[in-house]
Amino acid sequence: MKISMRSSRSTAGRRVSAAVALGAVLALTATACGDDGSGAGGDKGAEGSGKGKVVFWDNNGGIRTAVWKEIIADFEKANPDIDVEYVGIAATEYQSKVDTAIQGGGLPDVGGVGAAMLAGFSAQGALEPLDDRLTGSSLNGKLNKDMVESLKAAGGGDGTLYSVPTSANNGVLYYRTDLFDKAGLEAPTTWDAFYTAAEKLTDAGKNEFGYTIRGGSGSIAQALDAMYGQSGITSFWDAGKKKTTVNDPKNVEALEKYAALYKKATPAADVNNDFAKMVAQWDSGTIGMLNHNLGSYQDHVKALGVEKFRGIPQPVGSTGKRVQVSNPVDGLGVFKSSKNKDAAWKFIEFATSPEQNSKFNESAGQVPSNTEAAKDAWIQKAEPTKLAADALNDGSTTIVQLPYYLPDWNTISKADNEPNLQKVLLGKMSAKSFLDTMAEELNEAQAEWTEQMG
Repeated sequence: MKISMRSSRSTAGRRVSAAVALGAVLALTATACGDDGSGAGGDKGAEGSGKGKVVFWDNNGGIRTAVWKEIIADFEKANPDIDVEYVGIAATEYQSKVDTAIQGGGLPDVGGVGAAMLAGFSAQGALEPLDDRLTGSSLNGKLNKDMVESLKAAGGGDGTLYSVPTSANNGVLYYRTDLFDKAGLEAPTTWDAFYTAAEKLTDAGKNEFGYTIRGGSGSIAQALDAMYGQSGITSFWDAGKKKTTVNDPKNVEALEKYAALYKKATPAADVNNDFAKMVAQWDSGTIGMLNHNLGSYQDHVKALGVEKFRGIPQPVGSTGKRVQVSNPVDGLGVFKSSKNKDAAWKFIEFATSPEQNSKFNESAGQVPSNTEAAKDAWIQKAEPTKLAADALNDGSTTIVQLPYYLPDWNTISKADNEPNLQKVLLGKMSAKSFLDTMAEELNEAQAEWTEQMG
């Protein structure tokens, strides 16, 4: 891979180069000064004894803490010579915490590494390649091939596996069956039915709304799902893979219609709501519909009971086809700076074994990566998970693959553009201007990545 040193870099390109250069500087510093054990990105680490302490960072702390502690307890019972220190980190803070540790030290031995953040970490040299370990493992041939390939593709373009998949999530439209029945509404299986329900279920004077829209952290992915779902565009890039379709006129029109729901059919607080606040609001209020993913299913069951809601695949468009953007596969990675990689790998093997992977995904309501775990009976009983799996396998759904492989993807889809989407919701920026701005950054990042991989 070659790194261009042209002076006329884009903003996205400068960030990518800075990350790569920083990794190189840290590696040289570690070599020149000796290993200080701080676990920075350039530290090559060691295999270790396969015993002792392993530090694990959970990338969805709080939400998944309880199930991870169960898995860790089982692991320590099966491996009495290994102790796992659990550190739960909120999903909204995880990437920045890892990036800080890559630069300054303090990385764990093992941690959550999903597709959306994988390229950024690997570009900085922070992750251990896992292909050989998987080949020689009892897991070999027992993990969902599509999930494995998805993580390989997200790792930066060279096909290296840096993360072992634990689960696949999928976008779900949750709706209150009791409210729909009372209003005489059909299930929101089409976008037309969705908009009709959003309007009819809204009575702002009674604090009743048809929908809750995500305006805070993580809002871009939900907006993209709604855009491509309505427009029916099936690729994120044009035929030449040089320009994104994100600002195609059909997507602009779709976003205009979707954003217009804000404050007309949604609570005003939605402009700042991340997924946790959005989910809590839906579970405790009288809101008709919620777009989230399989991960919140158990929260809805606890709050509402299975008789008051359903979780179905995203609505189909006017063509009768369902188009969704890809939801990132989650996984576990070994950080290169670990001094105990052997023990860290043992933990990953255990956590993705049939019994433990099934336990994790039943708690999370997601699709297991272990093919044996995917056959367990609970999946047939968890309707949203079953319907999501069916929709992905029966030919009814086209997935628009988001460019997780771009090292700058998370920055573009979060810090750079979430504030602009809020401006769209508030009527301070047009949908076209927002999407044109995002498209320009994406096209620059794609060009930079193409040049680096050339």
